This record gives sequence, C-alpha cells and structure tokens, in this order.
Amino acid sequence: MKKMMMTMAAVLVAVASNAQVTEDFKPATTNQEGSEYPMVNSQRMVRARISAPDAKSVKLDIGGVKYDLVKDAEGVWTGESAPQDEGFHYYQLNIDGASVPDPGSKYYYGASRWGSGIDVPAADEEFYTVKNVPQGSVSEVYYYSTVTEKMRHCYVYLPAEYNQNPTKRFPVLYLQHGMGENETGWSAQGKTGIIMDNLIAAGKAVPFIIVMDNGLNAIPAHPDTTQQANPFGGFPGMGPRPQGQGGNRPQGMRPGGPQGGPQGGRPGGPRRGFGGFNGFQEVLLKDIIPMVEKNYRVIADTEHRALAGLSMGGMQTHMITLANPTKFAYVGMFSGGTFRTEELQDAKDFKNTNKVLFMSCGSKEPMGVDKAAEDLKALGINAHAYISPETAHEWQTWRRSLYQFAQLLFK
Repeated sequence: MKKMMMTMAAVLVAVASNAQVTEDFKPATTNQEGSEYPMVNSQRMVRARISAPDAKSVKLDIGGVKYDLVKDAEGVWTGESAPQDEGFHYYQLNIDGASVPDPGSKYYYGASRWGSGIDVPAADEEFYTVKNVPQGSVSEVYYYSTVTEKMRHCYVYLPAEYNQNPTKRFPVLYLQHGMGENETGWSAQGKTGIIMDNLIAAGKAVPFIIVMDNGLNAIPAHPDTTQQANPFGGFPGMGPRPQGQGGNRPQGMRPGGPQGGPQGGRPGGPRRGFGGFNGFQEVLLKDIIPMVEKNYRVIADTEHRALAGLSMGGMQTHMITLANPTKFAYVGMFSGGTFRTEELQDAKDFKNTNKVLFMSCGSKEPMGVDKAAEDLKALGINAHAYISPETAHEWQTWRRSLYQFAQLLFK
C-alpha cells in the first residue's frame, strides 16, 4: 500500500510539473542552421529532441543535472530541463551512458572538448546582440613562439575605426579564457566583437584592439624548473562554489575552472590539463605582445596596455601583473578571485602604474570582490567591483564583466 501511494504521488508530481511547462518554446539562437531543436521557452527551460530508436535511455545533461527524455512510438526522445540561468550554457546528451554532442547545436570549445552550447535569452541581451552599427572584425592569427618553439594561434579584434583611419594607433587589451576553454571562447561564447562594436557605437567605450590567445597551450620548450608546480596555490579569494550552482557545465565538468581548481582547489603537483599555466607569462611577454606591437598600429606603452581574464585567466592576470607591475596599467579579473591589500600595501610600482583594477563575479559565486575593492581604494588604488545578478561561474557573468570593464579602459 505504501509503495502504491508513493507511486501515485510521483505520478501526481510529474503531472503537475508537466502542467507548469509553458508551451512557447522557440529554437535556440545557437542552433545549427535549419535545426528546430534544442528549444527554449519563456521560463528558460531547455527542450531537447533526438531520434535514437534503439536507445534504452537518453538524458539531457545541462547545468550539472541530467534530465530524462521520453521516447515516442517513432523512437524520438524529447524532454525538458528545469529553468536555467540567463545566458550561455554548455550541455550534452547522454545516450545509454555515453555523453555525446547534440547534432542540433553549434559546437563550442569548453570543458576541454568541442561540444554543444545553448544561449538562454536574457533580459539584458541587447548589449551582445548584433546591430546596424559600424562593424569591427575578428581575425585568426598564426605566429611563431620563441618560447614554445612552435607555431601558435590567437584571435584579434580590430574596431571599425582601425581600417577607416589608417594613421591612427590604438590601445590593446589582452583578454584570456578559463580552464577547459581556449582562444576561441571570448569571440564565440563571449561575443566580444559584438559587445565592443555596440559599446563603441554608443560612445561608451573608446576603440581598442583585443587579443585573445591560448593561456594553457604555452609549455616552454626549455621550462624554468623553478616555476611554481601547483598553479592554483596561493591565489586568494577563491572559495568553494555552493552546491547546485553548476550553471554553465555538463555534470562532472567545470568550464572556466578545473576540477578541484579555483573552486576549492586542492594542493598537489601539476596535473594533466594544466600545461602552460605558468608558461603563458613568458609567451605573453616574449612573443604575443612583441608580435602585436610589430604587426598592428598600437600605442606600445604601459598606459595603453591592459590585461584581463576569466577564472583561470583572471588568476593568470593576477600572477602576471604582480610579477610585472609596470607592464599593464589596466587589470581585470572576472571570477578569478581578488587582490589582497597585503599584496599591494607596499607595491609602489603597481600603485604608481595602475589606472584601473577591476574585479567581478556572479552573485551565485560570491568571491568578496566588493569588500576587496573597498579595501584597495583605501590604499589609493582605483579599484572597481562588479557583481553579475543571478549568475554563477558562467559566460553571462563574463559577458557582463567585459561590458563593464571595457567602459573603464583607456580614458
């Protein structure tokens, strides 16, 4: 009897849950051309569908949760997730225990593999929506690294004015991705070029170049054995993420930060996937910046040079700017922790050089950026804090962070 009552209760809950689904689903903007699924409704629920007649089980894996799909008579599986945070999310399908990309989605590099991604409509998405404004460009650039002794690859955003005004020189922002991502992230998931075109057209940001490189694929050919073995040791402000706030990742994967990485990192030596964390400083200073200053019309001085990054990229920014305090006048850490007052108390070169120190995070991943900014202001540093509302360790936090940070640069 008890078992029957529990079964009936489960059925009632399922019926009630289905009744609450608003049937206004629309194809996601991140779908492959001609693909109707996945879809998103006004409740921010994601609906997936795939034909798999011989499968025994199909699940939608998004936001750290796996949702069961239901098979119809034709062998087509359909189902929905719970409401998701606004913005971009990695996801995948799980078919009989195998995690695979959704053939209906475009593919993005995150969680250390190419896979599916979906943009959930946001109330503030206008700032990263393509508009009829002067369009800049994002180009792929290959160059030789004297540090790794290999060819490397980056993306460069040029504002529309770069080609319209062939004698003008521009400032540069070096902008880094997170763990499990690569140089494609800021342009594709982050919508960097769209955000900048809109800001510049609205007069909210000055035109500047953005260089987006790979912060992990930077292992020196002749490594310095004195470098810190554990790249996450000693970085402040990185508390554990609350349970249930996986927002951006398929279950068991963490974009932006590694497993056991910045969210409650554990001690130990280097592990697979950390290659080049420390080596990126050498590549940036010896290869990337010289390549950019040789090949592009840039203002090659400290006051017109910025470094920022998300999560791991924010921690690299922290490490590099502390070690090279007169190289960058503008510093940004997005979900990458904070600078501590004791680090900058006697850092005369940093304080004399820095014009803006920006720290941000999502409201669902508190990192104490507001308190840190107040403490740093007391030292005379122009510190800024931004907290993205109702987002966690995910691209909507970082899109908003770039939008805010870009308005402070080179003015």
